[in-house]
Amino acid sequence: MNIQALLSEKVSQAMILAGAPADCEPQVRQSAKIQFGDYQANGIMAVAKKLGQAPRQLAESVITHLDLAGIASKVEIAGPGFINIFLDRSWLAAQAKQALTQPRLGVAAVEPQTIVVDYSAPNVAKEMHVGHVRSTIIGDAAVRTLSFLGHNVIRANHVGDWGTQFGMLIAFLEKQQNEHHEAIALADLEAFYREAKRTYDEDEAFAERARAYVVKLQGGDEYCRTMWKKLVDITMGQNQLIYDRLNVTLTRKDVMGESLYNDMLPGIVADLRAKGLAVTSEGATVVFLDEFQNKEGEPMGVIIQKKDGGYLYTTTDIACAKYRYETLKADRVLYYIDSRQHQHLQQAWTIVRKAGYVPESVPLEHHAFGMMLGKDGRPFKTRSGGTIKLADLLDEAHDRALKLVREKNPEMSEAELQQLAEVVGIGAVKYADLSKSRTTDYIFDWDNMLAFEGNTAPYMQYAYTRVLSVFRKAGVDVDSIDAPLAITEDREAQLATRLLQFEETITQVARDGTPHVMCAYLYDLAGLFSGFYEHCPILSAEEESTRLSRLQLAALTAKTLKQGLDTLGIKTVERM
Repeated sequence: MNIQALLSEKVSQAMILAGAPADCEPQVRQSAKIQFGDYQANGIMAVAKKLGQAPRQLAESVITHLDLAGIASKVEIAGPGFINIFLDRSWLAAQAKQALTQPRLGVAAVEPQTIVVDYSAPNVAKEMHVGHVRSTIIGDAAVRTLSFLGHNVIRANHVGDWGTQFGMLIAFLEKQQNEHHEAIALADLEAFYREAKRTYDEDEAFAERARAYVVKLQGGDEYCRTMWKKLVDITMGQNQLIYDRLNVTLTRKDVMGESLYNDMLPGIVADLRAKGLAVTSEGATVVFLDEFQNKEGEPMGVIIQKKDGGYLYTTTDIACAKYRYETLKADRVLYYIDSRQHQHLQQAWTIVRKAGYVPESVPLEHHAFGMMLGKDGRPFKTRSGGTIKLADLLDEAHDRALKLVREKNPEMSEAELQQLAEVVGIGAVKYADLSKSRTTDYIFDWDNMLAFEGNTAPYMQYAYTRVLSVFRKAGVDVDSIDAPLAITEDREAQLATRLLQFEETITQVARDGTPHVMCAYLYDLAGLFSGFYEHCPILSAEEESTRLSRLQLAALTAKTLKQGLDTLGIKTVERM
């Protein structure tokens, strides 16, 4: 149930009958407020200004046309022209009961779209580091949310698996195998890459062989392709361990590396030339874009093929967008790439649109994100200034969480503590990121993210177990209650109204790619449940009917918290 959408539609219909323009609904929806179990329509002000009417006069006219039979107990005008709608508690109770009995918690099915989500994007022969965290977990939260709503979601892990460095890596892998006469595990990918680069710089014969391997690889040589595939497989095997640990839904079948588009590049360059979009400039093939200007105010030139015949990231991204529309049949494409790449993507997409590769009806959306910073406000690094490996970060999260949960649960077995520490520690790292607006930088702070108070994963996970504990004490299964649900107290009405805003919240996250909105909603919901639990006795309720009714509100709270956290990729536990 999307209360805001329902009431906004009702108010809009009444506005149109009162003489407002037919497109007034967005203004009503955007300015509406639902709080304390009631709804306030503020869009009257903007519409009245358009009509040249006094807001109160328009509000009075709207009320005469407003049909809220069975939904509202009272409607009144407040202030300069706000319309306050007091929701009928019987209607609220009926909607909450319906949500509780449905597996999707009352969230309506959507018209499914094919949505491609580009996220994570690690590089081959390099270990994932903290720079991959935001793309990976924000992108996966979007994927989970869109999938829950019923869309056909295609995960696209745009792995860096192509380029001139692969000649060097293949040559070094060959050298290692020849010297050691055994399969190379590449346990330390970073060390492998550094040693390959050092050998390339110091050994001219090796460098010459490496350059030859680049040409052979790009020409489809079977030996080089086999060695290249080995590097990709080893890297993605290690990355999969990280994904599984992070509770991220990416698998090996979601890899769509840069190599996938390699065969498309010559045809794209030729086509852009044929369409008159690309020209030769100083030996390179360039597209000049009036939409972007250089420092001299001239159209910016975007190189799509270097004079030595090599292609650039822009060429690959043009092919990538074309492939996603033509081959994957995307209705919408989302890119979770950091904000520093914005101009690059906009230039590639401008060329894509001009060439007619993707129609304007298919959105190409850059869901940009800021950087992860240390407490000093600088990019998050090791104490020595090095890049922090993601595996090391997750190990530290586990160790810090283990210390906390061991203090809180001295009676718990070691195996249970280890499992709980993993859920709490990984959840803390993810939630600390997801709860911040993705468009801004954020400070990585162990103490804050592992706190059991405030908008943190440990607090939310504990809030969920606290609701479940009510059912343990009652000796009742959370799914077994079949009794009337009634709302008589203000705290009950506030909790029920917020529960019914789950659909509105998840729809907004899906539209804007903003998981922090879901975090804020769940945190608010947990706070409202605490107030309800404190002021509305459940287990000690005087009437059995009241006890059963309130247990159902608690059940819907538990299910909503769990489902909301699941859309974020945050695991829950039964006890903490």
